[in-house]
Amino acid sequence: MSLDLIKTGTYLSIHLTVGFTVAYLMTGSVALAGGIALIEPMINAVAFFFHEQAWKKIQARPPREGARQWMRDQAAFA
Repeated sequence: MSLDLIKTGTYLSIHLTVGFTVAYLMTGSVALAGGIALIEPMINAVAFFFHEQAWKKIQARPPREGARQWMRDQAAFA
């Protein structure tokens, strides 16, 4: 299993927990909180996965003139 999928899964579990807790505190309904917690974070997790893929493609491109330092800075955070 790729590291990106593992990261996406752990991100989803945290997001589900937070989403359920916030929705429950706001509504007092386990059913409504469960529905919110399942729909919103799952869509966000899919978006996060594609966001990571897009950034990998951006970072893989050769830097343009004047962008070399920016790419070095990005590599330091990876």
